[in-house]
Amino acid sequence: MKLLNSVNNIWTYVIILAFGVIGLLLIFPLFNIFLSSFIDNESGVLTFQNYIDILGRRYYRTAIYNSVVVGVAGMIGALVIGIPLAYFTSRFHIIGKSLITTLAILALVSPPFIGAYAWITMLGSNGWLRHILENVGISIPTIYGPLGIILVFSLKFYPFVFLLTAGALSTINVSLEDAADNLGCSPFSKFIRVTLPLVFPAVSAGALLAFVLSLADFGTPSIIGRNYRVLSTLAYNLYTSEMGGNPGLASTVSIILICISLIFVYFQRNLIKKKDYGSSLIRRPEVKKLKQAYSIPVHFLCYFLVILSSIPSIVVIFNSFRNTSGPVFKPGFGLDSYRRIIGDVPEAILNSFLFSIASVLMVVVLGTLIGYVIARKPSVLTGFLDSMIMIPYIVPGIVLGLGLIVTYNSKPFVLVGTPLIIILAIFIRRLPYSVRSSASILKQIRTGVEEAAINLGTIPSKAFLKITLPLMMPGVIAGALMAFVTAINELSSSIILYVGGTVTMPVRIYLSVLDGEFGTAAALSSILLITTGLAVYGVLSISESKENVFV
Repeated sequence: MKLLNSVNNIWTYVIILAFGVIGLLLIFPLFNIFLSSFIDNESGVLTFQNYIDILGRRYYRTAIYNSVVVGVAGMIGALVIGIPLAYFTSRFHIIGKSLITTLAILALVSPPFIGAYAWITMLGSNGWLRHILENVGISIPTIYGPLGIILVFSLKFYPFVFLLTAGALSTINVSLEDAADNLGCSPFSKFIRVTLPLVFPAVSAGALLAFVLSLADFGTPSIIGRNYRVLSTLAYNLYTSEMGGNPGLASTVSIILICISLIFVYFQRNLIKKKDYGSSLIRRPEVKKLKQAYSIPVHFLCYFLVILSSIPSIVVIFNSFRNTSGPVFKPGFGLDSYRRIIGDVPEAILNSFLFSIASVLMVVVLGTLIGYVIARKPSVLTGFLDSMIMIPYIVPGIVLGLGLIVTYNSKPFVLVGTPLIIILAIFIRRLPYSVRSSASILKQIRTGVEEAAINLGTIPSKAFLKITLPLMMPGVIAGALMAFVTAINELSSSIILYVGGTVTMPVRIYLSVLDGEFGTAAALSSILLITTGLAVYGVLSISESKENVFV
């Protein structure tokens, strides 16, 4: 009887383990960052001077202002691209709709710093596209600075708006739109005054993700920002320039970065709470055929937007086969860049795969268990756990990296400089993918079969392993693949945690671009993009097979 009770309480142990992991790898490091922001770097005493310096000096205030500007502008760019694309693909017959969705997803999961690098090769001072445009008398602004950052963010994060809005547009009640038609509303007025407000929760959620990720991104502003300071690059520079002491100013910048994200999260949720967006789904929207006069322009717009966002990936792969001489591309094609990375940086490739696989294995095991207790064991405790799992979404990687350094750089746990600290950083940042995927698919699986097995005498843990887990596998694998895609592309936390022996492909690409080794950067980027593409293909294939799950 005692053994049975012990087995029945296994999910209690899972909840305790989950809180312990989140506490040690997320809450405690962030708390230490918060404490460090109040410590004077030289004397070690508690002080508000760090905040006075950051908020009182124009140099730092400019970084705060710049971060909000590129974050908001990147969000607006994502809205401008994502909303029309979502509307046309969800309401009309668009040829190759699945291709459009696939290209959008590939643009989303490819690293933003690769896009920044590709645009440099096209529109930088010696970019080939700039030369072509100048030869025909077209002068364009430089890609360096805020305009380049906003361009990359818009083309990188619009799929969040596109995918969420398209899903919402496919499920709203079109009776309200019909009523607007009967009242004489023009199509544009109907869309602005009726359709868009109905899908505002989805639109605002996509916009929030675009803003938070734009605010947190390190690689893009670092590569093409030049002297345009933002908070993520400022935190990195402050820390690396203060290696010998307590990085109080870097911690203060990190806290401000989190606070700005939280302000926008609070603002978005308040906007949604003010109105009731629910409606009876009397009649679902019908996918209509476009009139001949509109078909060509709409198809052109949809394909233009996704191809524009795919250009960086195409350019990177193309450049990887070009001959190079240092930072200069030469005429002709070959495999020199690939030979160079195999000979010079095999360690970075091996580290990326080893760290990513190790972290994803941990993500799958713990994420599946947490997803189960959240979906199957609802309580105040699991509800709180569900909320805590969302914290990694709004905490920038560079902030988490700083927190781990501050926390685990002294006895008894000295992890700084080891592969383990990078693996743990990737693990805690990607844990929500597996939790969300597992919890979502459990909502589609009825509890009857599992309950029947328990009623017949099977212990709960065995019922989970033998019955529930096999049914969950599509969601588990999809979550694992998405975690792997983002893990192998991780830069923002790795750039501050790595040492010579733990360099990864994203870090090596970043350093190669800064050093002008564009051929090496292109070859490594191509390996990342191909790996990412294969993983995305796996996710899409598994998603299509979910219909076969017994529900």
